[in-house]
Amino acid sequence: MKQDSLSRRSLLGVCGAAFGAGLLAGGRTEAASMPAGTGSTGPFKYCLNASTIRGQKMGLAREIDIAAQAGYSGIEPWIQTIQEYLKAGGKLADIRKQIEDRGLTVEGAISFPQWIVDDDAARAKGVEQVKREMDLLAQIGGKRIAAPPAGANGSNAPDLDLMKAAERYRVLLELGDQTGVTPILELWGSSKNLHRLGECMFVVIESGHPKAGLLGDVYHIYKGGSDLNGLKMISAAAMPVLHMNDYPASPPRDKIADRDRIMPGDGIAPLTQILRDLRAKGGQTVLSLELFSQVYWQKDPLEVAKTGLAKMKAAVEKALAPA
Repeated sequence: MKQDSLSRRSLLGVCGAAFGAGLLAGGRTEAASMPAGTGSTGPFKYCLNASTIRGQKMGLAREIDIAAQAGYSGIEPWIQTIQEYLKAGGKLADIRKQIEDRGLTVEGAISFPQWIVDDDAARAKGVEQVKREMDLLAQIGGKRIAAPPAGANGSNAPDLDLMKAAERYRVLLELGDQTGVTPILELWGSSKNLHRLGECMFVVIESGHPKAGLLGDVYHIYKGGSDLNGLKMISAAAMPVLHMNDYPASPPRDKIADRDRIMPGDGIAPLTQILRDLRAKGGQTVLSLELFSQVYWQKDPLEVAKTGLAKMKAAVEKALAPA
């Protein structure tokens, strides 16, 4: 197999071996360092992705307060919201203190740099954007930043060589080594190239970096067409964050969109299976509530945040109950 040209058939063979050798070993390492079910919050931590209350346009400081008041231990802000806070005269030192005072951690952040595209100039610009955004996050104690396939999305996007994608992802990971903020590859169900678990995990593995990982999402995994049994092969170390949501039976998979996401437990997603599989891998996974619904954006944001946390906890309780 030539490294500069990877077919989907070749991908399946390579991923099968890599999953067994790398990901399962990662699961054993995690389990050894943190026995399943132990730790201050057990096998799961609860985080609020600010998209869930983004439509209310409250600003960064208020989003942080709501996450804390609702009872979350972590938050995933949007980089754009951080930048808007700075433009209005805010200081990152004040935000970091607010986060620490509220007992929160910044588990990740959301942005859309074009770091993966084939165009050299656009990719260089995207990489510089990631570096700037990592620097911002480092100043507020951020742990991770999402690395989605922005710019290479949609059915009309060109085919990407996944080996080149892995090399480009490693560039971001090496920036993360310098800043202390780890980029995690985000699966997008609408992506032409990175819409399946196997494609994404190939890029994660072939990056060859010890901190490489996947940012999963219940909706996106469904939208992209992967069988959820694939999650059985991914350790908590390889997928430290899962965006939590649910999806209805209608519209169908090929028509469903971000706006159709609903609260965990309100749809048809097999959350019990997903959470049991994650629990079985050992370690600790961050469950981050990520919704984009106008319905929720028209409600009181604290009510929405509290409801989402209660529904995530109910799904976890159901999954972890004795059979």
